[in-house]
Amino acid sequence: MAQGMIVAPQPEAVEAGALVLKAGGNCVDAAIACALVQGVVDPLMAGIAGFGSLHIFLPKRGVHRFIDFHGRVPAAATPEMWADRIEGEARDGFGFILRGRVNDLGYQSITVPGSLLAYWEAIEEFGALPWRAVVQPAIEQAERGYMVRPHVHHFWTEDDDMGRVPNAERLRFTASGRRLYCDAEGAPLKPGSRIVNPDLARTLRRIAEGGAEVFYRGEIAEAIDADMKRGGGLLSGEDLAAYRTRHCAPLWGEYRGLRVATNNPPGGGIMLIEMLNILENFDLAALGHNSAEYIRVLCEAMKRATVDKDAHVGDPSFVEVPVGRLTDKARAQEAADAIRAGEVVHVPRLERGAEQPNTTHVSVIDRDGGAVSMTHSLGMPSGVITEGLGFMYNGCMAVFDPRPGRTGSIAPGKSRFSAIAPTIVLKGERPHIVIGAPGGTQITMGVLQAILNVVDFGMSMSDSVGAPRFSATSDVIDVCNRIPRYVTRAVEARGYRVARSYLSYTTAAIHGIADHDGHLVGGADPGRDGMALAV
Repeated sequence: MAQGMIVAPQPEAVEAGALVLKAGGNCVDAAIACALVQGVVDPLMAGIAGFGSLHIFLPKRGVHRFIDFHGRVPAAATPEMWADRIEGEARDGFGFILRGRVNDLGYQSITVPGSLLAYWEAIEEFGALPWRAVVQPAIEQAERGYMVRPHVHHFWTEDDDMGRVPNAERLRFTASGRRLYCDAEGAPLKPGSRIVNPDLARTLRRIAEGGAEVFYRGEIAEAIDADMKRGGGLLSGEDLAAYRTRHCAPLWGEYRGLRVATNNPPGGGIMLIEMLNILENFDLAALGHNSAEYIRVLCEAMKRATVDKDAHVGDPSFVEVPVGRLTDKARAQEAADAIRAGEVVHVPRLERGAEQPNTTHVSVIDRDGGAVSMTHSLGMPSGVITEGLGFMYNGCMAVFDPRPGRTGSIAPGKSRFSAIAPTIVLKGERPHIVIGAPGGTQITMGVLQAILNVVDFGMSMSDSVGAPRFSATSDVIDVCNRIPRYVTRAVEARGYRVARSYLSYTTAAIHGIADHDGHLVGGADPGRDGMALAV
């Protein structure tokens, strides 16, 4: 019987994490080794200059903790600096489209990154292997190269018809990006093409020797600072030196007798708990999986959580988030009664738009029953690669509200709401579900449905992540192409607008593990290229 398991969207990264488990590493070692390789082989999805949320459960050590490492606004930014550039808001409410796309591409789009510091702190405090051993697989991957996978190529070449900068422009924004990821004509490399990144290998070797210090205060920080000055960026060496992660206890909820541990604001866990609280008042199995009524009920819960998020959920260091009220079960009962009565909630938006899912995830369970769920990202990647360093920076300024005086407005040192929700569902004291996803604002909606699939419908994790999904983060219900039209016609007959994707797998990309009485079952979303490996 397998003693551990790891699942993620990139097979090379999953294999690296599995080998770390085989070498005696714990779930933290495996997750961080996997994350570092993800930054090599999926360079627009994640990397050492990104952000995220790391959920650690080590029962033998009495540890249950989050390390949150959200991107922060650089000190040079001001609340009103882009107020006159607004062209629109993403339809799903996560990101703004500005004239000149200054928040979306280039040096001004970069927030202070937290990923590398979180990786380092996790290994130093909770890992079983030396830091150098955990970084080594990523070094070797960058040196020997990797092949462009189908989903990576799809993402690189995906057109954006909502005003966003196409990803191909991010790839070729800098000379380094053009050399690494484009052919002689500047087009993204085709599937199967081999990419070797010696600059990133050298950067990772320096990090393996010097730890996070070299990135935040040492020679890499100096190179970053100099490049930001040349490029007119907001980020500075002082911002890097001042960056701190946030260590905290989980945000707790309960669903049908199971305990749900997820992340705190500005993460998406609060939305997940709010929706579970509402849906606990319905016999979902009796409604029928993905029936018209099931879709209506879930979407009204999604919309209510979205309205609350837009109004109240931000960086708790800057805004007062009413966590108790938003996760209150009596309030959820009132919402359920309104949904049962047919009440329809309106989600305000400025203008139609869309967010792209530039994020990745890893879920791990080890031989000791320890578990990690980590979602990390570049947001909308900036396109910026400092010459000689080999990694792309995040582009998280795109998600801040350029209108002053709002929950998500720009302010130095501030983090913005992110839907990432690395979650562990406990049955007694054991992890029953370890789950998370990439997928922009759709993350919480995808994680919600995968949990319901396991708990309410008795699905295995592999069946759960493959089931058709839908979402409502606006007045429009978005559905994947595998939900039958006769179902959506019945939803439309209730007065809802439905947008059908041409894709079979949408609404985040779920990667999780379920423990069914000691038998581990992993699920890697079929819409990505990943896998689950038992160790």
